Amino acid sequence: MLDICLLGTGGMQPLPYRWLTSMMARCDGSNLLIDCGEGTQIALKEKGWSPKPVDVICFTHYHADHISGLPGFLLTMGNAERTEPVLLVGPKGLERVVGALRTIAPELPFPLVFKELTEPREKFQAGPYVVDAFRVNHRVTCYGYRITIPRNGKFDVERARAQEIPQKFWSRLQKGETIEHEGKILTPDMVLGEKRRGISVTYTTDTRPVPAIAEYAADNDLFICEGMYGEKEKIANARENKHMMFQEAAKLGKEANPREMWLTHYSPSLMHPEEYLNEIREIFPKIKTARDGWSAELGFDED
Repeated sequence: MLDICLLGTGGMQPLPYRWLTSMMARCDGSNLLIDCGEGTQIALKEKGWSPKPVDVICFTHYHADHISGLPGFLLTMGNAERTEPVLLVGPKGLERVVGALRTIAPELPFPLVFKELTEPREKFQAGPYVVDAFRVNHRVTCYGYRITIPRNGKFDVERARAQEIPQKFWSRLQKGETIEHEGKILTPDMVLGEKRRGISVTYTTDTRPVPAIAEYAADNDLFICEGMYGEKEKIANARENKHMMFQEAAKLGKEANPREMWLTHYSPSLMHPEEYLNEIREIFPKIKTARDGWSAELGFDED
């Protein structure tokens, strides 16, 4: 099971009814946060979720509306008696940027671990999450993220018995563990079938449309994508500032064909994103104009 909450849907500046864009994922007791703009911890409090289990914080880029809430968020984690390390991930320069922000949050009861992204595409695992980071097209270096919860194949009892694998090791092998027993190495592939479809969510914002977005979002359970402007006359603004129109996002959705798609990162001038919903659903019917606090509980497919 993977829980997703879009804590805020605003771009550039927070509004009384719209916090800045950030997303939280929860799986197996570990939380992952993408972006941490001003007001993120308030949005988390409103949701009723705790900052203490946040093990990973990923940043798309270092514009203020995506990272200015970090010092207060880290302090709140410390006040929640967090002591375990926190992994911070983002484009090159991450440690320098966070170091500057920590001038007002110098003492934390937990260490920070930094992973700076330098390649156009990078993949890593953090707890239960397999994370794909891919570079997009903004005015500064910016990344999108796909989060995947993989799923092993079915356990084959007959294969396990035929190879005389003791039953006491079955559950450990099913969880992916490699075991040495009586001079023999027992591996998961000895008892598991082909891997099954996992759970995937792609999150991308502050970018022009690029092919990599649809590639990573393809067949996802949920695709969360920037929709900065709905008004067609704002296309010049979108191109100049490297943002995305609703219509452009919908075309990416049509190409990727996720099970569901949410728009986020609205311009402060865009008061009612839902007014454009009928138009963009003509392009991709499964698109929605998300609001702060939207959640989704995503589970594995039934066999």
